[in-house]
Amino acid sequence: MSIDYEPLYRALRVAKADVWADRLPEQLKEALDPERHGNVTAWQHLIETLPVFEPSELILNADSVKIGASTDLSDSERRFLETQLMQLSPWRKGPFELFGIAIDSEWQSNWKWRRVKPHISPLKNRIVLDIGCGNGYYCWRMLGEQAKMVIGIDPTLLNVMQFQAVRKLVVGSPPIYVLPVGIEDLPRDMKAFDTVFSMGVFYHRRSPIDHLMELRDCLVPGGELVLETLIIDGDLGEVLVPEDRYAMMRNVWFLPSCPTLIAWLQRCGFKNIRVVDITPTTTDEQRSTDWMTFHSLKDFLNPMNPAQTCEGYPAPKRAIFVAQTANA
Repeated sequence: MSIDYEPLYRALRVAKADVWADRLPEQLKEALDPERHGNVTAWQHLIETLPVFEPSELILNADSVKIGASTDLSDSERRFLETQLMQLSPWRKGPFELFGIAIDSEWQSNWKWRRVKPHISPLKNRIVLDIGCGNGYYCWRMLGEQAKMVIGIDPTLLNVMQFQAVRKLVVGSPPIYVLPVGIEDLPRDMKAFDTVFSMGVFYHRRSPIDHLMELRDCLVPGGELVLETLIIDGDLGEVLVPEDRYAMMRNVWFLPSCPTLIAWLQRCGFKNIRVVDITPTTTDEQRSTDWMTFHSLKDFLNPMNPAQTCEGYPAPKRAIFVAQTANA
């Protein structure tokens, strides 16, 4: 059962994002071309062979995204479903509870959502874009806040396949999509979204100013940006540029202080900028599990001094910024 993207294309046209609506079908075809990624065919077959169940409940406003109950399936059906979902490991974001199967992801993403939710404008009836959304956990939580439509983008195909597997378990066609594209694939100056989330993406971008401008150009006048990123303690102008890796991650380019990032946001035209949360990342929030068996945060810290990464940099600390674009 493939996803019907026609409602998405219509919604983009209503939002005056016709350029993307015209371009997106070809982008999807190219991203999902089996010749570009050898696992696509196997993943798609796995999703196609998932049985269509009738969930007795759908709970999107609790810590665990819950679809169905354990009593909806027989024991053999649940074992089969769990085996199929496990083949899509590693699961980085969650948790999910799917017909009684608890997917204990690497990240306790519900912790971050608890930190974000009290400080943002209500999402009811908003068109929302989640950049670098992973497998869509936050997208489901946004839909649980009654967003009109939620579009997540993430170029990692395994994340997209995890989302498609979860979405297939929901009856009907909920207004939620995760697309295998990056922000650089979006048309410039769309001004189509009421709220844009960029969480855990900023430090992976080679040009932080360009990323902020891309985020601004996605928002309608007066729209809201929710930006969550790694930061360092420091004053205006202080930025950590890792020499090579940071916490064993290769593609970390800039970790600014909060005053520095506020100045960058101001320079890019954002208003009403607030730092609403600063929280160190702990090994309780990010860790290895049965659903993500590879190394995780504890392996990336200095074993003699957990206040430092294994490279000697300050251990991960994350801040959440909320800002608005200027009104027309």
